[in-house]
Amino acid sequence: RTQMEFRASDLESLLPEGHRARLVWSYVVGQDLGRFYERIRVREGGVGRAAIAPEILLSLWLYATLDGVGSAREVARLTDAHDAYRWLCGGVQVNYHTLSDFRKDHGEALDELLSANVATLIAAGVVKLRQVAHDGMRVRASAGAGSFRREDKLAGYLEAARERVAQLKAELEADPGKADRARQAARLRAAREREARVAEALARLPELEAIKRRQGKAADQARASTTDAQATVMKMGDGGFRPAYNPQLASDVDSLVIVGVEVATAGSDQGQMVPMIEQVRERCGQAPEAWLVDGGFVGHQQVEQASAHTTVYGPVPAAKDKTVDPHQPKPDDSPAVAAWRARMGTDEAKAIYKNRAATAECVNAQSRNRGLQQFRVRGLAKVKCVVLFFALAHNLM
Repeated sequence: RTQMEFRASDLESLLPEGHRARLVWSYVVGQDLGRFYERIRVREGGVGRAAIAPEILLSLWLYATLDGVGSAREVARLTDAHDAYRWLCGGVQVNYHTLSDFRKDHGEALDELLSANVATLIAAGVVKLRQVAHDGMRVRASAGAGSFRREDKLAGYLEAARERVAQLKAELEADPGKADRARQAARLRAAREREARVAEALARLPELEAIKRRQGKAADQARASTTDAQATVMKMGDGGFRPAYNPQLASDVDSLVIVGVEVATAGSDQGQMVPMIEQVRERCGQAPEAWLVDGGFVGHQQVEQASAHTTVYGPVPAAKDKTVDPHQPKPDDSPAVAAWRARMGTDEAKAIYKNRAATAECVNAQSRNRGLQQFRVRGLAKVKCVVLFFALAHNLM
């Protein structure tokens, strides 16, 4: 084993035919990546170092997502140590900073790529949109529970952050030629970032105070995170409370293909059904025949609005009076709500509703198995980019 060997090989011979990396690459090179290229400033014949082709970066993240790797530093390490990642790079050197920026800076392009992906599958007859199952899954945010503060604390932190920025700026301007000016500039940049985070947390407090009032609690108990202002403390699957986001996925029952993606900052699924239906209509050009949700989504107003586009299948809450049949229309029910109540009492509806768990929970579990346990990015826009990568990777497989 200690003998030195010299072997001549090419990257193409590293992976067998049918390898997953080849599947990812063949998918990516067949897509229209014009939106990704729009952000590249360096053009052929111009000044500047050649940019890394978006095909390489997109392929690396899709393959890493399938591989359960969510760290940009780890992906960069694997491009030197793992044959599949080396093959995807094709000899191009990639650093973690470029990988990190690419993952979070192309939200609209990734969304359009998902739309093109779904449209292709609809045209091929894979996605039929007969039934769509919609569910949310709470995922831990990249923020500590101790980073949440009330308004008075946040106001104090913001004032201190502004004073620190002013102090560092004055020091840098007073002696711009000193030997450690790079370090001073880094400190100033870090102070400005903290000031921006605290200001964002203060800006979100009115929204959190309104939630507290709806829950019958004191508004001054609302707290926002100084690390990730968009993160919200939610009750997780194990019964504990932690900072998290609530990704929403809508999946076609026949194919398990994800046709809708959204991220909510509220722990409840209430109010999420109609916006997702509208997104799927816009993305697919049509509404599904049936929309399957659990009890967390159903509300009279949501059922009324959704019934204008599709047939809602969701459990009817049990009546407090056990002698009352919950499937019998009530005097104050609208026609859509009354029809939903009666429909869910039939054997046909019960048989259709069984497809919800078999679809939504399966898609959620596969995402968990691919590493969607905790976000490594902060902010709603960046979190949605990560969820879109999971949706694209899921549909690819």
